[in-house]
Amino acid sequence: MKIPYGISNFKDMITGGYAYIDKTAYIATLEDAGKYQILLRPRRFGKSLMLSTLWHYYDVFYRPEFNTLFGQLHIGQHPTPLNSSYQVLFMEFSGIGGEGSGRGQIYQDFDREVANSLKRFLQRYAYPDETLAVIEAEPSPQSKMKAFWRLVEGQKILLLIDEYDHFANTILSRDLTLFQDVVGKGGFVRSFYETIKTATLTGTLDRLFITGVTPLMLDSMTSGFNIGENISLHEDFNSAIGFTETEVASLQQPLVKACQLDADVLLADVRRWYNGYRFHAQAEETVYNPNMVLYFLKHFRVKDCSYPEQMLDENIASDYSKIMGMFGIGNRDTNFAVLDEIINTGEVTAMQRRKFDFDKGFDRDDFISLLAYMGFVSLQRKTFSGEVFRIPNHAIQELYFHYFKVELERRNQISIPGNTLLQAVEALALHDDIQPLVTEMQRVLQVLSNRDFSNMDEKHVKTLALTLLYQSSVYFIQSEREMNHKYPDILLLERSPYEVEYQHLIELKYAKRGDGNKGWEAKRQEGITQVQGYLQLPEVAALPKLSAWVLLADGERVEAIRVTGK
Repeated sequence: MKIPYGISNFKDMITGGYAYIDKTAYIATLEDAGKYQILLRPRRFGKSLMLSTLWHYYDVFYRPEFNTLFGQLHIGQHPTPLNSSYQVLFMEFSGIGGEGSGRGQIYQDFDREVANSLKRFLQRYAYPDETLAVIEAEPSPQSKMKAFWRLVEGQKILLLIDEYDHFANTILSRDLTLFQDVVGKGGFVRSFYETIKTATLTGTLDRLFITGVTPLMLDSMTSGFNIGENISLHEDFNSAIGFTETEVASLQQPLVKACQLDADVLLADVRRWYNGYRFHAQAEETVYNPNMVLYFLKHFRVKDCSYPEQMLDENIASDYSKIMGMFGIGNRDTNFAVLDEIINTGEVTAMQRRKFDFDKGFDRDDFISLLAYMGFVSLQRKTFSGEVFRIPNHAIQELYFHYFKVELERRNQISIPGNTLLQAVEALALHDDIQPLVTEMQRVLQVLSNRDFSNMDEKHVKTLALTLLYQSSVYFIQSEREMNHKYPDILLLERSPYEVEYQHLIELKYAKRGDGNKGWEAKRQEGITQVQGYLQLPEVAALPKLSAWVLLADGERVEAIRVTGK
């Protein structure tokens, strides 16, 4: 099976013999939902492939290839009357506003992208050569668009815009004033979208479909173009982009057969790493990040039937790291408190924003909503006080702890050496030696107790331990896994392709310094008793090569106590 990781061109995927999950039934649903639509999903979630599918389905240019491309798919067997009936204008705004770009450069990049898109359209559909010169002569993006609509008057155009917000998100992460200047009232982006609205009124623009990540630009954009419908949080489109569990199970079947794997075990592992995204509280199921799943399938080693060493693609990790720069929007302390709450309690509650109005500020609900749109948290349920969000999966949890380490270092002006942490985990994995981890925990705790962990308690000690442990990919780390209504703080479990000599169960305890030695000893015994109870659980007793520990801290010192069964 050819895995289409990184392929976003629909024609290449179909004609190249790649595995393809048929989502084309949603085309009819989209048509019924309205003419001018906006669908937001996290980065690298399959949006570009969906847009490419729509392009190939509707474009009159591909009419001769319709049966070849769609004949075996749902929409090919149940086509709508609009198939192969449009000239399609495609625009994509990801390459604008690079690091350090000022307003002038951003304007030039935007203007160039608009011009190139319009000229590609005119050449594709064999418009007279002089129309290209008309576009080139216009001095601004909005005037180019106005000229274009005049040139194609009488046609029915479908406009597809990919990554509508990419450049705006980049600008906002570093300069709110510049962002408002570019996309706010009087900005050239709003003027650009005003010309699109005019084209819908004349009938030249018949349909529009826009993709992006966040609605950060929607308020500014729809002030000029106020007829677009944001379907991102609509129940009917929860699974339009992303894989369902049934779809993932079908994709993994060749690996199951080749390696004689237990299909349920493999699916459970993939579920823990890549599932968990929900975009409507009443949606029947969560979906998997498709790019993450395809990465796993592509890099699974059939030779020795082992998982990839890195379960998260470096390209995706790098991409998400860049997006994390947006965590600096608004009040960093408020945002850090939200991150701390997510990591320590597992969930946060907020009123999810459909749009952002920066003239009114940027508050806690705005930040949590931003995390949800970016895929760092996902909707679990609704309550009277708002929506409840959780970290969707282990891959995103790993990113959180990598970022949390960076924030701890920045806020407290300390360095937590990565090589030291890797060596500490190696000592655990190969030598059953927890002391290097204890030493690093103690060093960092002594700094953190003065600020970020000034109200230190047990959960903060656990957060620090997890932050340090997550810097290595050797173990599959489980935090507070439910076992017969008991919740061990940390389990370090062997994961393919790594082979370790020891797995570990770690319970964290915090003793208040004011309670003295008596309090220390009480917490010590409490932890030992707790761990001994865990060791009696069948699931824990079945774990091979297991060492059990209590890590006891008071903010200045950390003690490791090895625990054996009763």
